[in-house]
Amino acid sequence: MRRAPRRDLMAGLTVAVVALPLALGFGVSSGLGAAAGLVTAIVAGVLAAVFGGSNLQVSGPTGAMTVVLAPIVAQHGPGGVLTVGLLAGLILIALALGRAGRFVRYVPAPVVEGFTVGIAAVIFLQQVPAALGVPAPHGDTVTVVAWRAVQQFAHAPHWTSFALALGVAAVMLIGARIRPGVPFSLIAVGAATVVALMWHLDVTRIGALPATLPTPSLGFLDLSAIPTLATSALAVAALAALESLLSATVADGMSVGQRHDPDRELFGQGVANVVTPLFGGVPATAAIARTAVNVRAGASSRLASISHAAALAIIMLAAAPLVAHIPLAALAGVLLATAIRMVEVSSLAALARSTRSDALVMALTAVATVALDLIAAVGIGLTLACFLAIRKISGAVALEQIPLDTSDHQAEEAALLAEHIVAYRFDGPLFFAAAHQFLLELSKVADVRVVILRMSRVSTIDGTGALVLRDAIERLEHRGITVYLSGIPERHTRALDALAVLDRLRAQGRLFAHTGEAITAARQLLHHDGVIVPRPRQELVAGTAKETP
Repeated sequence: MRRAPRRDLMAGLTVAVVALPLALGFGVSSGLGAAAGLVTAIVAGVLAAVFGGSNLQVSGPTGAMTVVLAPIVAQHGPGGVLTVGLLAGLILIALALGRAGRFVRYVPAPVVEGFTVGIAAVIFLQQVPAALGVPAPHGDTVTVVAWRAVQQFAHAPHWTSFALALGVAAVMLIGARIRPGVPFSLIAVGAATVVALMWHLDVTRIGALPATLPTPSLGFLDLSAIPTLATSALAVAALAALESLLSATVADGMSVGQRHDPDRELFGQGVANVVTPLFGGVPATAAIARTAVNVRAGASSRLASISHAAALAIIMLAAAPLVAHIPLAALAGVLLATAIRMVEVSSLAALARSTRSDALVMALTAVATVALDLIAAVGIGLTLACFLAIRKISGAVALEQIPLDTSDHQAEEAALLAEHIVAYRFDGPLFFAAAHQFLLELSKVADVRVVILRMSRVSTIDGTGALVLRDAIERLEHRGITVYLSGIPERHTRALDALAVLDRLRAQGRLFAHTGEAITAARQLLHHDGVIVPRPRQELVAGTAKETP
């Protein structure tokens, strides 16, 4: 923090200018009011910066979080939201202590992109009533609410609110393309407020804000409601963890030499969410947009995020009466533009063109986010991505018959070896999704005396794979075929030993480090038995499968 304090302070001021309208807008969208959004940006902004694991993160209320919170407010009221935030903070601290931060890297990019598109759509739909200047209708989903708002507007148009929202959104979108570094959101909201005051426009406004932070209190906490709110708390904690760690990863990629600590970041977000509800704030998480502004403004330490929160506190102290006059339609315009800018068309197009499975995962996650809820959407996206990945991996495993080295043998012996010895090489994982195919392939082996299984290229073996391998060996032996194994990597012996796959083979000397040793042993076995007439073929019905070349 002492390295470049002036640059960090300027970056923090820049972020505060961008964050002010967003904090107010997201506070209104959450259902707790603009003051709750501003309190969250101040309290969570400081605590997450001090205790978090990133030097560049900026935390506060976000659009994704308001999507989760709005239904909680409708069902349980403001006290329910504050309780959920407190419980979510405790869950995040527990995740940090359990070192769960590293697992976010396993979330596939199509799930993240679909999740982001779905959130953007929900934020956009949430702002339709305020942008049209009509009271928010009742409805089970944001799509229904937005459609009913459009119907109300059609019966009784309120063009003033619509014009303000459209004007603010247009200024932000056009201005961002012309001068990306200028805070057009604040300029547009300020201009809309001045116009509304000078022309005495009939529009709904934010209303009075407190000039100081409220006194911390646990008065909202109802212990009897905790079991009912536990599921919502898990959803909020999961969203906070996912969004914060993804934001920290983005910040690392935009900077040079910065690397976040994922577990400490979870701890910092947990502390912020435990304390913020005491002041009446909504659950918070890292904000990707504000973090990106922070990095672009030249921030290099936590001082930037701390100063951003301090600047917002000064605004609350000195300019609360002015902020009270901001039209809600202007804030709706800010969030409409924010939702549109969240969707990166080039990134979506690239993923959609990459593979059909990626396009399917992304589309399904986005639709589920709008139709269901965020956590269900992520769960559905991850489940589908895992299923498609397992299907792809299982299709990649190969059981390939390979020729034996007969260069130093007579033609008769080579023919004998070719007739009575067969070697197979595994490529890829031998796990539950691929094990059945392996069993089918080996079940078709006939008219041989020795089977050599080359295991050096097996990438992984799970319990199912080990059981199927043991079953295949026993079936071959039951048909009078001797089985040799070669080249088993040391890392796979534990799974095989646990299921007693290797004990008998090891005792009988049928495990070899190299395939050449196994071939020599097979030749000695055949020479010991003399010239062997091929045994009659015995069919083993285990299913049908196309033979691998």
